[in-house]
Amino acid sequence: MADRGNLTESELINYCINNDRLCQELLYKKFASKMFGVCMGYANSKDEAKDILQDGFIKVFSSLKKYKGIGSLEGWIRKIIVNTAIDYYRKSSKDYRNVDVEKATNIEVESSVLEKMDAKEVLELIYKLPEGARIIFNLHVVEGYNHNEIAEMLHISEGTSKSQFSRARSLLQGWINKFYPEYSRQKPLLEP
Repeated sequence: MADRGNLTESELINYCINNDRLCQELLYKKFASKMFGVCMGYANSKDEAKDILQDGFIKVFSSLKKYKGIGSLEGWIRKIIVNTAIDYYRKSSKDYRNVDVEKATNIEVESSVLEKMDAKEVLELIYKLPEGARIIFNLHVVEGYNHNEIAEMLHISEGTSKSQFSRARSLLQGWINKFYPEYSRQKPLLEP
């Protein structure tokens, strides 16, 4: 066997498919930190994020033979992790707290605010969002899904997705106004 530290991605995948535990550990270590960050965007706690990460990597290893090498391996793993988080959310979610789109405040902030803020500060604000709003905010802003796609994934209406996103925007705006008043302006925080 080749030196496991110098394996190509393709070789690493093949060894993982053949249940080589050392190579599975190498693959896990290569992506776990980034994927844990993804999980934190959807989880209510670090323990919940760890559960999502573990379940996600179980799915990664059981599905790895389906990876065709199209697109990046990281992107493929990320999609599985996000889908695992969505599944976890759907199973644990009993109720969505909705806000009518028409009633949601449209307070605005200069788009450069988020650029000026430290990434840790932005993540802390996002993590404070109520679960439903946080999940939809992450799916829309971070993952790039549209509201129709989010509605299908979460088994909700498109209006619910839009209202939860609007709620997330409104809450984030309020927190930015409170903690970063020097950045508050009459410009959009994020376009709907």
